[in-house]
Amino acid sequence: MKIEDVQFDEKGLVPAIIQDAQSKEVLTLAYMNKEALTSTLEKGETVLYSRSRQEIWHKGATSGNTQKVHSIRYDCDQDAVLVQVVPNGPACHKGDYSCFSEVVQGKEDAPKENRYAFLDELQSVLAERKATLPEGSYTSSLFQGGVDRIGKKIGEEASEVIIAAKNNDNEELKWETADLFFHILLMLTQQGLPFDDVLSALESRHKKSESDR
Repeated sequence: MKIEDVQFDEKGLVPAIIQDAQSKEVLTLAYMNKEALTSTLEKGETVLYSRSRQEIWHKGATSGNTQKVHSIRYDCDQDAVLVQVVPNGPACHKGDYSCFSEVVQGKEDAPKENRYAFLDELQSVLAERKATLPEGSYTSSLFQGGVDRIGKKIGEEASEVIIAAKNNDNEELKWETADLFFHILLMLTQQGLPFDDVLSALESRHKKSESDR
């Protein structure tokens, strides 16, 4: 993106929507001036402008809850930016994963038009667990164990998938595959790799294989 294309308001600010690149959850609505946006591009982490303090601030500089930038876009009017990030901790100063934690109205029990929408929900939960590390959570313990512990679980689950297949037990295979997929998603979250990137790689490989036929 070109900073000169961004339309800052009369106060020299532009709204910045901060979104988790993995879960697609909106984390914060903040503001940037030209200096903050420039610093964000240079650092690869979110740098924002505080309207109350009237100064720029590097998100997580003191708390450690930094946000690694995955992508930055501006909207069709070029007067708002969308910053997709991989958060290293809660986004909200209250310790919540997202600043948008209060529900005013919702249809949580409404049927989903997209049968794969649960994947987005699962990624959101995993991203929140990684950010907040709630005590007593199984996923928290795996995140704290790092790549080695998560990798060990993936190896165990992969072996169980193979055993289920060799036993011709589709019921067992179904559950073991679900376990394997869960832990793979957990590893992607731990590494800060959005699942969308994996899908894009799979799609690219599929298109290439078709063109080679």
